[in-house]
Amino acid sequence: MTRIGEMFKRKNKAVVNVYCTAGYPRLDSTLKVMKALQENGADMIELGMPYSDPLADGPIIQASSTIALKNGMTIKRLFEQLQDLRKSPSLGGVGEELPVILMGYMNPVLQYGFEKFCADAASVGIDGLILPDLPEYEFEMEYGAIIKKYGLDFIFLVTPETSEERVKKLDELSTGFLYAVSSSSTTGSDKNMSAVNTYLQKLKNLQLRNFILVGFGIKDKATFDAACRHADGAIIGSAFIKALDGETDEQQSVKQFLKSII
Repeated sequence: MTRIGEMFKRKNKAVVNVYCTAGYPRLDSTLKVMKALQENGADMIELGMPYSDPLADGPIIQASSTIALKNGMTIKRLFEQLQDLRKSPSLGGVGEELPVILMGYMNPVLQYGFEKFCADAASVGIDGLILPDLPEYEFEMEYGAIIKKYGLDFIFLVTPETSEERVKKLDELSTGFLYAVSSSSTTGSDKNMSAVNTYLQKLKNLQLRNFILVGFGIKDKATFDAACRHADGAIIGSAFIKALDGETDEQQSVKQFLKSII
């Protein structure tokens, strides 16, 4: 069983998955923020690889990507920073149990070299990938085999507009969990949680094989709790990035933010 699977097996409450941008707010913030998340109750981390044209991301995460790129963050530098990822927390890592997923876009990954990317990700202890612009067909025909070769989970996204047939297909292809986008919009925008709950209930009724985490628009305890009524947990991104903006003490900022959610 993968580290993600082990985490879901251990949990008896809603999973808190937090998105952070690598190299934000400062170039050397990556592991500091991740370690603080691990120490303050995050169950999983979705680590964003900054990109100049992040199609699924709203203005807050886009701005954090722009800053991270200006700070000098690249995929190569990220893997260098993650060499200590699986060291014990006392040595600056997050330990062996916390699942970490890389989220990004195909263009920079292809420039880096897809198989090299997967190999390097696995070597530093990454557990899975979210690549929203990797089409289902290309995944099945080419890239899925490479991802599996290196023992990485791959998470597909579904939306309220995704047909039932396609939801079931993407559920079959996904490992780790299925990412339920709360609505067809970018990250960070406000959501009608009543409509989201109806959508999540429909997904739940499909009896999918994967755990379901909901993301986009989860910004506080109220929206987190509402999203988790019909899901196994939720993903918090823009609200967390906003909480880091202008802060110099990552540890304290993370602690205060998670205290307001959990």
